[in-house]
Amino acid sequence: MTGPGGPPISGRQPRAVRTALAVLEEVVAAGPGVTAKEISAALRLPPATTYRVLNLLVGDEYLVRLPDLRGFALGRRAARLSPVAVPRPSTAARAVVEHLRGMVRWGVHLAVFDGGRLHLADPDPDHPPSDPDLLARLPQASALGRLLLAEQADWRALVRDLRPVTGATLTDPDELAELLPAVARDGLAAQTGGLRPDRGCLAAAVRSPADRRLVAGLALSGPAGRITDPDPDLVALLRDHADRLGPLLG
Repeated sequence: MTGPGGPPISGRQPRAVRTALAVLEEVVAAGPGVTAKEISAALRLPPATTYRVLNLLVGDEYLVRLPDLRGFALGRRAARLSPVAVPRPSTAARAVVEHLRGMVRWGVHLAVFDGGRLHLADPDPDHPPSDPDLLARLPQASALGRLLLAEQADWRALVRDLRPVTGATLTDPDELAELLPAVARDGLAAQTGGLRPDRGCLAAAVRSPADRRLVAGLALSGPAGRITDPDPDLVALLRDHADRLGPLLG
């Protein structure tokens, strides 16, 4: 992509610009870690064209390569085009989260849902959660992500990558389809060992009192073995604090 001092635009260049913008849009839609193969298939572009455009965008810092995820994410210059700030919870909402942290020895994380995306709004500083990019990219692998998927008319639109992170990561779409109705019914999701072999997570839905719309998720993270059969009192405590957050976030 040539800067302002480059050569004049030729007749073919507008098409190339549109292709580059379409690739950027697909990276935004798919989330961090989307691969060249996935982009090529989604946009119906020849692989050679896709790789050429990706290399140009990486070279100009609109995209970056993510070696751990084997894909791409927005780079420094793309982030400047439309900065997305994670909403900061109100003082009252943060107080509710802190209150729960003071009552349990587990990690307590608050995520907000916006436009089909998961954003960690208040991660526990004493119990760091999994990589936020990984949580956004693989919603089926986390309890918070499953809350989000369970609310979708078509959850497949948000699940673009079913690769495993650990041996316990959910990768079977049929299994996920069977799981989500219960998550939607109960407003409660769990995962064990899907992101870290020795850790698990239990998440409760936070809903707006006005229309019962899902606005956030409140999660407890702890030993995987404790998630499989959680203490009913702990679940009740999580639900109670999620209910308190509804009026503050909805």
